Amino acid sequence: MSELNKEVLDLVWSRPSGGVVSASIFRRWTQGFVFSENEHTALEQFEGGPCAVIAPVQAFLLKNVLFNRESSNWRQMSEEDQKAALCSTLSEILESACSSPSTGFCLVTWAKGQSPHTSTQTNTQTQSPPQTQDTPKPESSQPSQEQQPTALAVEDLGFERFHSVLHKRTVMSVSDLREEVLSLYHTWRGCCGVLLFLYSVILTKGIENIKNEIQDTMEPLIDPVHGHGSQSLVNLLVTGHAVSNVWDGDRECSGMKLHGIHKQASVGFLTLMESLRYCKVGTFLKSPKFPIWILGSETHLSVFFTKEMSLVGPESPSEQARRVFQSFDPEDNGFIPESLLEDVMKALDLVSEPEYVSLVKSKLDPESLGIILLGPFLLEFFPDQDSGIPDSFPVYHYNGLKQSNHKERVEYVEGTALVLGFEDPMVRTDDTPVKRCLQTKWPYIELLWTTDRSPSLN
Repeated sequence: MSELNKEVLDLVWSRPSGGVVSASIFRRWTQGFVFSENEHTALEQFEGGPCAVIAPVQAFLLKNVLFNRESSNWRQMSEEDQKAALCSTLSEILESACSSPSTGFCLVTWAKGQSPHTSTQTNTQTQSPPQTQDTPKPESSQPSQEQQPTALAVEDLGFERFHSVLHKRTVMSVSDLREEVLSLYHTWRGCCGVLLFLYSVILTKGIENIKNEIQDTMEPLIDPVHGHGSQSLVNLLVTGHAVSNVWDGDRECSGMKLHGIHKQASVGFLTLMESLRYCKVGTFLKSPKFPIWILGSETHLSVFFTKEMSLVGPESPSEQARRVFQSFDPEDNGFIPESLLEDVMKALDLVSEPEYVSLVKSKLDPESLGIILLGPFLLEFFPDQDSGIPDSFPVYHYNGLKQSNHKERVEYVEGTALVLGFEDPMVRTDDTPVKRCLQTKWPYIELLWTTDRSPSLN
C-alpha cells in the first residue's frame, strides 16, 4: 500500500504541521469491533473518536438484526450469530460505497505475518489474514476481555509502523467480498479493526471520488486535534457518498455547488445541531427506510431505534408538501416570498392557474406582507391529515461508551415514545439533549424512559 499511503493519510488525517498525528488520538482509533458482554447486539467504544465509524456500523447492524433475522429475541445472539451479523453489515457498507462494480472492492488488512501480537492470550485474534479461517473461535463470554487489551495496547505499534504493515487486496464480485469479509472476522474484531475497515471503505470508494464529493478537501475525515470524525465520513458510511452536508439534493451558493443527500437512506441521521439552528437535516436522512437514527451531539454519535415500521412509511402528502415548501426556503425561515407560491404549487401538482394562485395569496397573506408562512399553507391544502403513527411505541437508545452508560455497562436504554400532533402540557416530560435532537423530526415527541436517568447523547 506504500504508493497509496500519502494520499490516504492526507485524506483521513491531514497531517498537522510537523507531519505527526498525536499518539493519543491515533491510540483512540486503534480498537476493533467488539461486542458488549452485557448486550449481545451492541458494539462497545473504548474512547472518544471512533464513534464516526462505530455508530453507523451499529445502526446497520441493528437494521439487519431487527428486520432481517428470523429470531424473535433480537437481543440474544451466539458468537456465530454475531460473526454473521457483523460481517454482513460490513459487507453491506462496502457495497454501498463502491462507485463502480468494475473496479472491485478493496480490503485493507495486515501484511502477512505483520499483525500485532500483544499477548499469547490474544494471538488467536490477530493472526495474519490467510490463517484466520482456521483460527479457533474464542468462547462467546471472552471477546470483550480479550479484545480490550488488544485494542489499547497498540501504542507499541505507533502511527508510522501501523501504516507500514498494511496490505491491500481487491475482490471483484459481491459474493467474493462477503466471503472474504467473513474470513477476516478476527481481523475486524482485533487491534485496529475499525481503521482497517475505514481504509477499506475509502479505497473501495476511491480517493478521487471522495475528494470530488467533499466540500472542503482541506478538511480531513478525522480531526487531527480532537480525533472526531467529520460529517463527510459519517455520510460516506451511511449513504455511500462523502458529501459534507445533510440537506436534500445540491444547492448553489455564490456560484458554488454544495452537495447534499440524493436519495432516501437506509438508516437515518438527526443532530442536536439542528435544534441549535446550525444546520437543517433533509428528508432523505430524517425519514430513512428503517426506523433507526444516528443521533449527533457536538462531540459524539449514538443511535435511537424502534421496531415500529409505521414511523418510516411512505411520505404522506403533507410531509411531501412540507419538504417541497422548505426546498424553496433554504434558510429555514418558515416562510417564502409570495412570488414563489406559484412554483411551490406547481411542484406539488396543485391547481396553479394565475387567478387561483392570486386568490390563495390573498387568503394566506391577508395583511399583504409579501410572504407565505409554512403553517397556514399546510393548513390550507392538507388539513387534518392523520400521520398513521401510533400514539405510543417502545424505543431504545444505544451509546457505545461505557462511561456514558449506567453502571458503565454498554446496554440499550428502553423507553416509550409518545408522538403527539400538538403540545400538550399534561404530558410534558424532560428537556434533555436526546429529546431536543428527536424534536427536530417529531416536534411534540415525549419520552418515558425505564431508567432513573435519561440516556446520554455524549
